[in-house]
Amino acid sequence: MSNIDIIGLGALNIDYLYKVEHILDDGEAVVESSKSSPGGSAANTIYGLAKLGVKTSFTGVVGDDDEGKILLHDFQKVGVDVSQIKIKTKVKTGSVLCLSDRVGKRSLYVIPGANNLLTIDDLDQDYINQARMLHLSSFADDRQFKILLEVIDRLDSPVKVSFAPGALYASKGLKTLAPMLRRSGVLFINQNEMRQLTGEDIIVGTENCLNQGCHIVAVTLGKRARLEIGKGVSHRIVTAVCYIRDADNEYAVESDSQSLVSEVDTTGAGDAFAAGFLYGLLKGMGLRECGQLGHIVAQFSITKMGARQGLPTLNQLVQRYRELYLE
Repeated sequence: MSNIDIIGLGALNIDYLYKVEHILDDGEAVVESSKSSPGGSAANTIYGLAKLGVKTSFTGVVGDDDEGKILLHDFQKVGVDVSQIKIKTKVKTGSVLCLSDRVGKRSLYVIPGANNLLTIDDLDQDYINQARMLHLSSFADDRQFKILLEVIDRLDSPVKVSFAPGALYASKGLKTLAPMLRRSGVLFINQNEMRQLTGEDIIVGTENCLNQGCHIVAVTLGKRARLEIGKGVSHRIVTAVCYIRDADNEYAVESDSQSLVSEVDTTGAGDAFAAGFLYGLLKGMGLRECGQLGHIVAQFSITKMGARQGLPTLNQLVQRYRELYLE
């Protein structure tokens, strides 16, 4: 029997990050700084969990190039099992061109590379079925979307699913994503993706996702957003950084001046939030506490350029959690 807590499945990419003064519709601007960094949504989350001491694995594909080697080495240095990552010959590893400006606006351009060559034969279903949880994110091509649907269909019932659709899958809409939402224990989504997916605001959109069969919906709200939550005497307006809902309860993790950090780069902040949230969930913590952990990990992540450079160790996470919520 495997001792893996959580397996990730999604695109594996190298991110090429460029900081600019502002995103252009047309024209010319100077790049203020640049960096390449390992990426991929589910991959970032699995990396973050491994750094927190969770037993993790990843399944996917890379090319037989230097970028593929970088991705494998980056996983290995934090203890992610890479035995299920296949290497495709004579093809480049996937990459993403990411432009971000001073106000946090981003523009992403995906070159799928090896990710477009993933087949169902590359995935060991028996291996996946031994994990406690499977964390899914998107691919660019519809062929891989169909593969994810097949994996979900063949998944043993005890295996929990967490799903981060991102903009690529959110734009497919509720009807297309219904089979995945129906099997999702946790849906991770930001407020813009919620609008893409459901055509509704945060509160109504979350209800729609729960009605599709999701057990928990966690919506990240960027720097902060005003929400009306509760009914009757419990009705209130809050300024929150995330909104969490299951069939019985709703929670808003509120913005706290103590939690404000110097923002360098928001790339991967949602993936970092998922890592903190899932860490809490795997440890049996309540949804509010999971949201607080997710927020802290996301706050650490935006202090460095790249999706993974700022991610905390377990000691850093515990110390910050105590400072913010236990003292």
